[in-house]
Amino acid sequence: MLSILFLPTNTQRLIIGMGIILLAGLSGSAMAQPTRYTLSGTVADAQSGETLIGANVWCEATQQGAAANAYGFYSLTLPAGDYELTVSASGYATQTVPVSLTANETLNLGLEQATQQLDEVVVSGEISPVQLTQMSRRTLPIDQLDELPTFFGEVDVLKGVQMMPGVLRGSEGNNGLYVRGGSADQNLMLLDGVPVYNANHVFGFLSVFNADAINSVELIKGGYPAR
Repeated sequence: MLSILFLPTNTQRLIIGMGIILLAGLSGSAMAQPTRYTLSGTVADAQSGETLIGANVWCEATQQGAAANAYGFYSLTLPAGDYELTVSASGYATQTVPVSLTANETLNLGLEQATQQLDEVVVSGEISPVQLTQMSRRTLPIDQLDELPTFFGEVDVLKGVQMMPGVLRGSEGNNGLYVRGGSADQNLMLLDGVPVYNANHVFGFLSVFNADAINSVELIKGGYPAR
């Protein structure tokens, strides 16, 4: 705002001169700003070197901070001086790093993982007995195959299945299974979930299954389950 005072000539000149000096002093003070420098780098795991996304770098003196981006990079602009930076990340021990900033500087930081021993937690519960409706399912113990009659001295898994209740066999030396009146071609045989379409070997006298490679045999004589 400009104010005009009607004063004598000498007084008016004096006021104008003082105003110029005052303005010059203010301009010099405004221009004397402290020099600022940029401190940047990456925050990574000290052991593996993997960058830590979201790690925090905080300067308590200036109340400024930065968070590492998706590449673990951070950047912080501060006035020249000596500072202590606090570096932290979830799951890692907080670290304090002294910094003397006199120019633009690159500072890569590494954090150690923080381990903590927790108390033992014991989880217990109760379950009500559930009555399951099973199909007509029988399991053949593999260790009993050696005790069953064999053809030509060869232990055969299908021969053991023929000895189960509800299963009829054909003539001697025939591996056909007749389950509850069905024919031999109405059976589905699965080996580890894979269908076996022809289980006979040596003209039907033996099966293709090696008893030493079979862990368990399960026979379902009724309707097959969902899985």
